[in-house]
Amino acid sequence: MTESMAGPTTGTEDEQPPVEGHEATILLERARAEVDPVLRAAIGSLPGPLRGIARYHFGWENADGTPATGGSGKAIRPALVLAAAAALGGPAARATAVRAAAAVELVHNFTLLHDDVMDRDTTRRHRPTAWTVFGDADAILAGDALHALALRLLAEDTHPSAPAAVARLADCVVELCAGQQVDTAMEGRAPGEVTLDETLSMAEAKTGALLGCACALGALYADAGAADVEALDAFGREAGLAFQLIDDVIGIWGDPRRTGKPAGADLAARKKSLPVVAALTSGTPEASELAVLYAAPHAEEDLEHIALTVERAGGRDWAQAQAADRMARVMQELARAVPDPEAAGGLLALAEFVTRRTT
Repeated sequence: MTESMAGPTTGTEDEQPPVEGHEATILLERARAEVDPVLRAAIGSLPGPLRGIARYHFGWENADGTPATGGSGKAIRPALVLAAAAALGGPAARATAVRAAAAVELVHNFTLLHDDVMDRDTTRRHRPTAWTVFGDADAILAGDALHALALRLLAEDTHPSAPAAVARLADCVVELCAGQQVDTAMEGRAPGEVTLDETLSMAEAKTGALLGCACALGALYADAGAADVEALDAFGREAGLAFQLIDDVIGIWGDPRRTGKPAGADLAARKKSLPVVAALTSGTPEASELAVLYAAPHAEEDLEHIALTVERAGGRDWAQAQAADRMARVMQELARAVPDPEAAGGLLALAEFVTRRTT
């Protein structure tokens, strides 16, 4: 739903490209260090088989249960929770939001487990996906268990904002599911039947919703007012949409050595990603050619030609321009909630990090 129910469908979103911003690097590493103990404790409470699948998915164990040193993602969403709490409430508020940050990360990973099954993706974080190792049913059930753990973390939290946080996170999951349902339905429609507006709305639900929720939860734990909570939610949503736009570009033109995914995976699956739909609706001669190519059976040798056709129809340029426009909106929403540039620095660094990824 993200990559997955919460965003990109190629799995590239959770890979580890070189970090350009030093401040973002520090924030991400700190968030991972603070959240991992909570995640490990929560996952450690699961029954044995589910615990093993979850630990494998997070990169902590191999399939046989032996320790592993694989990465468990960049921790962007937990870092946003903590940065939002700090921006509006200072260090004290940040310290209270660690459980909420862990809950968001559990939801994110539940969507990844499910999305990999639905998309039949075979690689994530440079290793086989959980369903390819343990089977569809076990991967789905492990995802369900992570979702339950996320809600339990918040339900057991004594912070006054925990009830509002758990309700907001639950609403977010419904939105993620709705976005994934639309995405799945769109895959069965002819190339010419999908509009750019509905694709953008779907992308906001799949990717923007959880980033927005992460920021909103941080604001709630800082006891912020309703207007600031909503502004930070909007900030996260716009950053998420910019993220998705760039991720879709990477899904077509990314270097497999950096993404951990086969080249052209989205095109091979005939995904109606944002650059593709922009190209299909461009009204150019290449748009008509792309519609024919997308309706034809998959052939590995066609992928490079399809990618070139998307680019010639303007899909790549449109996606990159849209990402820049969304980042301008990110700045506006952030200034509305946190007018002090120094206080807003962490959130801005994270937003810039997620949208400065390259192929």
